[in-house]
Amino acid sequence: MRFLYLKLVSRLLALFVFAGIALPAFAGQGLFWQATSPEGRMIYLFGTIHTDDNRVTVFSQSVLHAIKSVDLFMMETEAPRDSRLLLMQEANLQEMLTEHELEKVYRLAEFHVMHRETVLRTKPWLLAVVFDSPRPLTPFAQDNLLMTKAEDYGIAVKGLATAEEHFATLDHFSMEEQLIFLRAVLKRTDKIRQRDYERLLQAYLRGNADQLMALNEKVTGGMLPKNLWQRIKTHLMDNRNEVMAERLLNEAQTKRLFVAVGASHLAGGNGLLSHLKRAGYTVKPVD
Repeated sequence: MRFLYLKLVSRLLALFVFAGIALPAFAGQGLFWQATSPEGRMIYLFGTIHTDDNRVTVFSQSVLHAIKSVDLFMMETEAPRDSRLLLMQEANLQEMLTEHELEKVYRLAEFHVMHRETVLRTKPWLLAVVFDSPRPLTPFAQDNLLMTKAEDYGIAVKGLATAEEHFATLDHFSMEEQLIFLRAVLKRTDKIRQRDYERLLQAYLRGNADQLMALNEKVTGGMLPKNLWQRIKTHLMDNRNEVMAERLLNEAQTKRLFVAVGASHLAGGNGLLSHLKRAGYTVKPVD
């Protein structure tokens, strides 16, 4: 049970800034790509989102065929196996939050089926990510299903980052900054969370990664002080894109790849598609 929880919260981190989606209907609209090097090396890139919404968990034959054709399936991170990555070692939220805030924490913990004792020791940034989802965690989210497909086909699976690297991204921020993020989420109502989720999902279904980034800027960026939001984006997007691009290009020297990452990682001048183009790859959407 503990391992399942660790795996689920790791994947859910993708929902916060790394959001993306893919369905047969928008494979040709910018979220499923094929990149080919001058030497003929092949990389498939597929935008993902961590949700089990049935609107995003049916995959086209072109996606399934692409997975079957590669040597390695890569996703954003490996699942953590050590609970210390999730928990504060000495601090406790009871010492940091007001009674009113704690009541909200307990209610959301119950909704997400989390033990109260564990929640009180969970890092504030991670709780913020979990609590801002209007749907409880399940093992049937889109990115997990893609990984399972690869495993079923006998394809090797590897993370673009280790769990330690993945969690260190937001551990970088001070406890005070993490609490700002958590408190911003606690102020949001269930209705607002559901509304924003649906707006993002509809943007995903249209397959527009640039629009997805703009909505994320408005929704998540609107919750936080501007300076903090800019620093989060730098750490979560720009810096991670650099690392992911370097690692997938290294693996592509000897293997055919299927890379599943949040669609926001694909778009923009520092997105993975731009990195591949600068590396000499020809990039085109897959029909």
